[in-house]
Amino acid sequence: MKKIILSLTILCLAFISCNSIKTSSATTASLEGTWELNYITGPRIAFGGLYPNKKPTIIFDVKENRVSGDASCNRYSGKLNVDGNKISFKDPIAMTKMMCMDIQGEEVYMSTLQKIDSYSISEDGKTLNFIMGDIAMMRFEKK
Repeated sequence: MKKIILSLTILCLAFISCNSIKTSSATTASLEGTWELNYITGPRIAFGGLYPNKKPTIIFDVKENRVSGDASCNRYSGKLNVDGNKISFKDPIAMTKMMCMDIQGEEVYMSTLQKIDSYSISEDGKTLNFIMGDIAMMRFEKK
């Protein structure tokens, strides 16, 4: 009886581990495309006040292992660092240096991006959350 229970437990663990591998690779592929920011935590200024003219975007090119986007005025690009649901923006990110009137929102966006260590995507694939520890710091909508 003990051998049967042990065998069933090992079999269940094997199925669970195979399923988690499928989920993480599918999640990485679902990052692909353009996402627009619709929430950011931290600043005491309303979201519309931070980004009165243009919301920041992030574009994932999973095949080329690249990330790029628009921080509301300046464009940025860099290497995509993803492992399962872990993500990092700590590698140097190249950024244009245009004259911007609303620089505060851009600074908040880029500094928050540096703090992100994981992500989640909603089941319908339309919402991307960037997470620091266990706190959702940024939320994007698929474009």
